[in-house]
Amino acid sequence: MTRIVLADDHKIVRDGLKRILASTADLQVADEAADGDELVRLVRANDYDLAVIDMSMPGLAGIDLIKRLKRERPDLRLLVLSMHGESQYGARALKAGASGYLNKDSAAEQLVGAIRKIAAGGVHIGEAAAASLVAGEKSPHDALSDREFEVLRLLVEGLGPTQIGERLHLSVKTVSTHKTRILEKLKLGSTAELVRYALEHKLVE
Repeated sequence: MTRIVLADDHKIVRDGLKRILASTADLQVADEAADGDELVRLVRANDYDLAVIDMSMPGLAGIDLIKRLKRERPDLRLLVLSMHGESQYGARALKAGASGYLNKDSAAEQLVGAIRKIAAGGVHIGEAAAASLVAGEKSPHDALSDREFEVLRLLVEGLGPTQIGERLHLSVKTVSTHKTRILEKLKLGSTAELVRYALEHKLVE
C-alpha cells in the first residue's frame, strides 16, 4: 500500500483527489495539508511514500517547498500537481527534487498512473517539461535563479515586497533586490510590464 499525503489550499481539490484515489486498492490517502508549513510538519512527524503537492499555496510553497521536503525526507517521492504551465514550471520542479509534474487539467487516469509510476521509483514528466530540460535556457526567465523565479511568481500574483518577505522569510530589502534583478534580467521597466511578460509566457494561472 502506498501512503500518500495531499497538500492543496483548496479543500474541494483535496476532496476530489481523495475520491479519485479511494477507487484504487493500492493507494491510500493518509493525511492532507492546506498549506506548505502544515505539510512540512506532517512529513516530519509521519512516514509517507509520496506527497502530492500544489505549486502555489499559503506559507512555504513552490520550489522552496520541494527543496525543504527533500531535505527533511530525502526518500519521499514528490508529485507536483499544478495549474502552472508544465514547460515553465515542470523542469524547475524536477531539478529541485520532484519526481513528477502533472497539470491539474489532466484526467484521473493520468493522475493515478503518475502516482503509481513515481511510487515505483520512476519519474513522470510530460513532453513540454522534457523538452524544456533538454533545451536548457531558451527564454529570458529561464536565466532567473529559483529564488528570483519565486519572487516573480508572487509579484505577478499581486503581493507586495512586505508580503513576499513574510511568505519567503526574507527581508523587504532582499525582496526589492530580487525584484530589481528580475526586471534587469528580463529587460523590463515596471511590475506592470512584468505581469504582461508573465501572461505572454504563461507563467500565471
